[in-house]
Amino acid sequence: MATKKTSTDSGQQPENDKTQKLQSFTNDAEGQYMTTNTGLKINDDQNSLKAGDRGASLLEDFILREKITHFDHERIPERVVHARGSAAHGVFKVYDSLSAVTKAQFLLDPSIETPVFVRFSTVAGSRGSTDLARDVRGFAVRFYTQEGNFDLVGNNMPVFFIQDAIKFPDLIHAVKPEPDNEIPQAASAHDTFWDFISLMPESAHMIMWVMSDRALPRSYRMMEGFGVHTFRFVNKEGVASFVKFHWKPILGVHSVAWDEAQIISGKDPDFHRRDLWDAIESGAFPEWELGVQIIPEEDEFKYDFDLLDSTKLIPEELVPVQRIGKMTLNRNPDNFFAETEQVAYHLGNIVPGIDFTNDPLLQGRLFSYTDTQLLRLGGPNFHEIPINRPVVGVHNNQRDGHMRQTINKGKVSYSPNSLGANDPAQAKESEGGFVSYPERIDAKKIRARSKSFFDHFSQARLFFNSQSDPEKNHIVDALSFELGKVKTVAIRERMLGILSLIDKNLAAEVAFALRIDVPQDPALPLNHGMPADADPADYDSVMIEGTLTSSDALSMANTPKDTIETRKIAFLTADGVDGKSLNTVKSALIAEGAIVEIIAPRLGYVITEDDEQIPVDHSYLTAASVLYDAVYVPGGTNSVATVEAEADAIHFLNQAFKHCKAIAADAQAIQVLEATYFVKKLPADFSEENVLKEGLVVSDDASELAAKFVLAIEQHRFWDREKPRKIPA
Repeated sequence: MATKKTSTDSGQQPENDKTQKLQSFTNDAEGQYMTTNTGLKINDDQNSLKAGDRGASLLEDFILREKITHFDHERIPERVVHARGSAAHGVFKVYDSLSAVTKAQFLLDPSIETPVFVRFSTVAGSRGSTDLARDVRGFAVRFYTQEGNFDLVGNNMPVFFIQDAIKFPDLIHAVKPEPDNEIPQAASAHDTFWDFISLMPESAHMIMWVMSDRALPRSYRMMEGFGVHTFRFVNKEGVASFVKFHWKPILGVHSVAWDEAQIISGKDPDFHRRDLWDAIESGAFPEWELGVQIIPEEDEFKYDFDLLDSTKLIPEELVPVQRIGKMTLNRNPDNFFAETEQVAYHLGNIVPGIDFTNDPLLQGRLFSYTDTQLLRLGGPNFHEIPINRPVVGVHNNQRDGHMRQTINKGKVSYSPNSLGANDPAQAKESEGGFVSYPERIDAKKIRARSKSFFDHFSQARLFFNSQSDPEKNHIVDALSFELGKVKTVAIRERMLGILSLIDKNLAAEVAFALRIDVPQDPALPLNHGMPADADPADYDSVMIEGTLTSSDALSMANTPKDTIETRKIAFLTADGVDGKSLNTVKSALIAEGAIVEIIAPRLGYVITEDDEQIPVDHSYLTAASVLYDAVYVPGGTNSVATVEAEADAIHFLNQAFKHCKAIAADAQAIQVLEATYFVKKLPADFSEENVLKEGLVVSDDASELAAKFVLAIEQHRFWDREKPRKIPA
């Protein structure tokens, strides 16, 4: 057989610009005449064809029928999970060749820029739900490589609720709105979810993550991503390693407060979607570094957890994350439906050099992704939708089917054949043909789970122990809120039994909030997710103490806090504002990459003391502190008096303080702070030490104030003020 020439044989980097390839599918109506779907120009799109001007509409009006028919059919079934999403185009570059561990081409050449399309999502809610639900976030990345599409389909949490995919339908049925009344939407705080969780102790670790601040990201740009499963790297010599994938945001990992999230859901349910879109449109391109944890195959059984268990992570203290490349999102989609809604990710989209493991959750998902796309996108040709097409050619003997777009030429559609030169031909491994890793398998068919999967609490305990005190308080509050929504007392009690096996103090604090007692001995069998013939003792008694008691990587308190890029700062103003100090602080913040918005009693502009007009971005009626990262009150006698008398402005400040945000004020504006509730809770002096502790900056020197304000905003939140300084807002 003749050797097939590939697109890389020329020695030049192949054309792999996904944006350019999508151009042939785009349609811009600017300057064009309106037409039917067949190209017929339309003379009147305002009136249907009638029998006289007051007569009945005529069935022969094919323009009306085409328009209404298309409208009636323009929705497709939404995703069962991850229905609400937002996406963007971008690029990925590896830093150095990873040829020692993988033969995946996009990880070998630092000069190659691989196009990506990334979709972020919530899991439980429908398409119309809020961005700020307490939920896992999907983090799906498609690499359009020269060896085909590679889809890294993950979440913003490194573990999952269940160990085996056969339980996935049960999990989703439990967390979705209850079937008798379709309530509640996009929320886990109800009986069916906690009934399931309290009977499935393997979910204990994931529950700690979902009840933590990780479930309330400040933005998609400030959350981590994880491949969740353990995959394999395979190099050109056929040597395999286990690998875990991580996405590390350049801006650090940050969250919002739960009370704040609920308010945002009312003020702007598109908060995350809008944030991602606006950041890209403004040129503040979101960036993540791709990290990997690589474990030699001979170390598979080295740890006190199973690498194939998706309810476990690999602590970074045991296997450090190597940062191997950077992803930058630099272009918003042209059409939400055609791209974001129709993109069809699939765990089975892999390339040579990356392979699967026997993770039972991963194995089941490999089937599920294909199956759901067949229903959602109408048939087996969903890979031909432009956003799903790879940047390399597709050649096989698959034909026909619903919505087939490719016009295949030639007589034959089978292999082997002699009538078509036996094309398309099989590729040798040396020619880039995919070869599955030859893992040795010697086992009996059995419905069972390895005993190495039976430890459900050691990593849940590790996660909780690793949190800062404010983060622990938030977990207690979240569990108290969620279980407080559960009406069945037996479920609450059973869940407290589970929590007591993670941390007794945690269980006691939640029990105090619920005013019920922690069970002295959790009800047995503890684990109801076991086979009918199993001995409950085998599943209930495994309590492993891990080699680590805490891990710095698991607490957001240890995330980088060295930038205020893209942070939104509200300036509370009115006519008579001190324009010089306002512009000094504004310029300093913008120089650091922040976004400043002027809030005033009315839209239009405010007039400074020097009669300068400064454009207003929002009025107090439409602005809300939950939509900003920090607040500044400039000086100016008349402005200060007006802001002090503005009830919405005082509420704005109280709410910002309640949510632990940085607040700054010109010394002239001290009377505005004195009108707030929180000022009574503050220390008497505003020394630098107290500024950094409380996140409050007051100065009559605008330059000095700006410098300290930047440092305060960099901290993101002052969570330590939360407990002792609780205030109404």
